[in-house]
Amino acid sequence: MDCGPTCLRMIAKYYGKNFSLQKLRDISGINREGVSLLGISEAAEKIGFRTVASKFYLAELTEAELPMILHWNQNHFVVLYKVKNNRYFIADPAKDLITYTEKEFTKHWLHSSENTEGIGLMLTPTPDFYNQEGDSNRSLNLSYLLKYFYRYKLLIIQLFVGLGVGSLLQLLLPFLTQSVVDIGINTRNLNFIYIVLIAQTMLFIGRMSVDFIRSWILLHMSTRINISILTDFLIKLMKLPISYFDTKMTGDIMQRMNDQKRIESFLTGSTLSVIFSVFNLVVFSFVLAYYNATIFVIFLISSVLYSLWVVLFLKRRRNLDFKRFDLSAKNQSAVVQLISGMQEIKLNNCEQQKRWEWERLQAGLFRFNISSLKLGQYQQAGAFFINEGKNILITFLVAKSVIDGALTLGAMMAVQYIIGQLNSPIEQMLGFIQQLQDAKISLERLNEIREMDDEEPSGKTFVKELPTDKSLNLQNIIFTYPGAGNEPVLSNINLNIPEGKTTAIVGMSGSGKTTILKLLLRFYEPQKGEIKVGNNYLTNISFRYWRGLCGVVMQDGFIFSDTIARNIAVGDEYTDVAKLKNAIEMANINEFIENLPLGLNTKIGAEGNGISQGQRQRILIARAVYKNPEYIFFDEATNALDAHNELVIMDNLQRFFKGKTVVVVAHRLSTVKHADNIVVLEKGVIIEQGTHIELTQNRGVYYTLVKNQLELGN
Repeated sequence: MDCGPTCLRMIAKYYGKNFSLQKLRDISGINREGVSLLGISEAAEKIGFRTVASKFYLAELTEAELPMILHWNQNHFVVLYKVKNNRYFIADPAKDLITYTEKEFTKHWLHSSENTEGIGLMLTPTPDFYNQEGDSNRSLNLSYLLKYFYRYKLLIIQLFVGLGVGSLLQLLLPFLTQSVVDIGINTRNLNFIYIVLIAQTMLFIGRMSVDFIRSWILLHMSTRINISILTDFLIKLMKLPISYFDTKMTGDIMQRMNDQKRIESFLTGSTLSVIFSVFNLVVFSFVLAYYNATIFVIFLISSVLYSLWVVLFLKRRRNLDFKRFDLSAKNQSAVVQLISGMQEIKLNNCEQQKRWEWERLQAGLFRFNISSLKLGQYQQAGAFFINEGKNILITFLVAKSVIDGALTLGAMMAVQYIIGQLNSPIEQMLGFIQQLQDAKISLERLNEIREMDDEEPSGKTFVKELPTDKSLNLQNIIFTYPGAGNEPVLSNINLNIPEGKTTAIVGMSGSGKTTILKLLLRFYEPQKGEIKVGNNYLTNISFRYWRGLCGVVMQDGFIFSDTIARNIAVGDEYTDVAKLKNAIEMANINEFIENLPLGLNTKIGAEGNGISQGQRQRILIARAVYKNPEYIFFDEATNALDAHNELVIMDNLQRFFKGKTVVVVAHRLSTVKHADNIVVLEKGVIIEQGTHIELTQNRGVYYTLVKNQLELGN
């Protein structure tokens, strides 16, 4: 979905300005479908480009101003940055810098042989572009993560002591091996061999004990660090505006949480192991140089070649990792959808179709795994050739030195042991480089979340009290959902919601009723106009404080996998029994709860007992009542209730509403007829206002909306 903003970012960078991807996403009107060419064009003009979107013939591209953005494969955007000798140079945000022949290029750009024109967007920087302030690079680096280690400095000191002791114990082994052969065997002194072997056994036990202790310390640290990183990620996620979650898929957020595991694994596994390996590498390199300088030089050259060969593949690994993330996110979303939507799948007999969709994703994952395996095998083959070639050459030179009398047999065995010990750190260091790359990629994705502005930025102060006049005023409100070219959902809304009164909003589906509620709850900010609480602007009031004063029942209210009691008292760690009983009575749900074996302790939600839509709505109403808020917002809160339950609950709520400011969105006349003011919306515009009696006497749109309902017939 980010291909459009990324193409714009590349072109801005080409002309010397760095804009954050998040900023370009916001101004291009990204939504779950991504962005349109209109969105990219509008965003480009906001940052100082002059744009021309058009259909181009292939021949016109050689004359066009490059780089330009092309619509690719009918579902993607790429940058064309050069045309030379009938070859087209493309920067594809999903892949890499790729060169296409004319035939390949037309296949992707023109989509079919009948088309002679493709869609493109030309961008020319204006003086305004160069006056723009670019974004400073606020990327996270590993030093930020190392702060998590500070609390465990004593454990880290213990680890380093353990590493040092382990290395020293290991260092003695080649000399003991040499002494067994050169002294014990040559002098036929069995007692000396016994002593050396006992010493070796004690060293092995010592090393194993140090490794065991190190593993326990690592587990202790890694668990706590992982929880700290994930907790901080969740804290940040929960501080983001609600609108952020409208454009993010479940799988994407879950994959980002999995990314934390890679960072934690790198910090607590690879980093500490590689420090140990480097220590061993340095120590054993000196020992090898002491035995034979020629062999040391051969080992050094081959290790450098080995490292260069592995580093050569890092860029391709990076590209594959982004593809893996995307496929895994889609796969995770698909599995969640399959499980949660099983009822609808079976009701609509679409088991096969949905299974095929999942299988197509698995085929994509399989193709990715093939690419990943091929890359790994190329890397492994070259590394194996270099490594084994070095080992064979060293074995030959050592054997020759023994035959020539330059080395003893014991020294030869010691050298072979040292080479074995040196091979392991080299492999570990290269594994470390790869894991470092993975951690940096994960950090980039983590940084996308961390650099987003919180709902309540720390530098800004918010009011945490209401004025004396608590009425709500919407003044000249215009609101459009993200996405270039979308029509406004609300147009010039002027509405007064008096304190302590009930205001009902009615209208056809899609007229903007729920959107007004979402603006009042600050899911979004209006593009134009202001919302006031008395004389205070709603934007100056703390989000948490404001929502703490609001009791809400939305159409798609969520039921947690928890007990009924905890579902009603969601904000309290310890439930207030009196408030809970009152909420249950108001929502007329006592009979349902009393008939359950565990009563209020019955678990409901995705992992508990299934409940009907009517029971679900009554629990959501009880949740709002339990909160005892000053403002109440109901969005079709009783549409799933039967007539009897609705009558009882509405009578109860009329008592509860006294002295509270209430906004009710509903279709049913029984829900709205007692309201102090009824507002009629049509296509985002207020067309009527008044009481039930006034509006029915007017015989306007309200009358038409409710004329077929029973009460009016009477």
